[in-house]
Amino acid sequence: MFHQRNGLRGEIVELNPLRIVPQCAGGPVILPAVTYRVVVAASGRGSNLLALGDALAGRPEAAIVAVLSDRDAPVLEAARQRHWPTVRLLNPADPLEMAAALRACRADLLVLAGYLRLIPGEVVAEWRGQIINIHPALLPRHGGAGMYGRRVHAAVLASGDLVSGATVHLVDEAFDRGEILAQGTVPVLPKDSPDDLAARVLDVEHRLLPAAVLAAAAHGGPVAFTFDGSQVHVRE
Repeated sequence: MFHQRNGLRGEIVELNPLRIVPQCAGGPVILPAVTYRVVVAASGRGSNLLALGDALAGRPEAAIVAVLSDRDAPVLEAARQRHWPTVRLLNPADPLEMAAALRACRADLLVLAGYLRLIPGEVVAEWRGQIINIHPALLPRHGGAGMYGRRVHAAVLASGDLVSGATVHLVDEAFDRGEILAQGTVPVLPKDSPDDLAARVLDVEHRLLPAAVLAAAAHGGPVAFTFDGSQVHVRE
């Protein structure tokens, strides 16, 4: 056991080292002092995680320091293959557990990349403005509780929308409600199936999320920007 002061309630709590990867529990991951420290939370395969890792590889501005999941998902093995520390949350609804993991890794930014749980309100409050999510539709349309994966794209097709895409937004206490930072768009084609549209949107996600993280690293926190598929223009 080791002890850490709980910033949420001001008390001393015991943390079980098995709940946090050794690299974070035993000491910080060694990175250049200027590196923006990114923790990624995901519940699925981790394609956005891997795309982000590829985009950050060899760059000094930002680095992935840990990967969290609320379940024994393939993303954890994908992270281990890249030698990123992993955290399997035992109780994703427990704010103390998630906050302890973020503090142990000295996170500057928490990125939700296909993370299917609502972030506990106490964690949102402590890291307000430092948590972003990527959603596979153009919010505020087709968001909210239960809107993830294939069902999002099915809803887009059922609505008759001619354009879809991906959104990066700040995270608050409700699903998909926080301030929109950037969006990337794709056309909805007449013969699209949900899987066809999902593949097209995923390609945008793989470019939009790294752009958002690098913009945050450059400005010391998440910023709003326009995105034309490759270029980023930060909005004043």
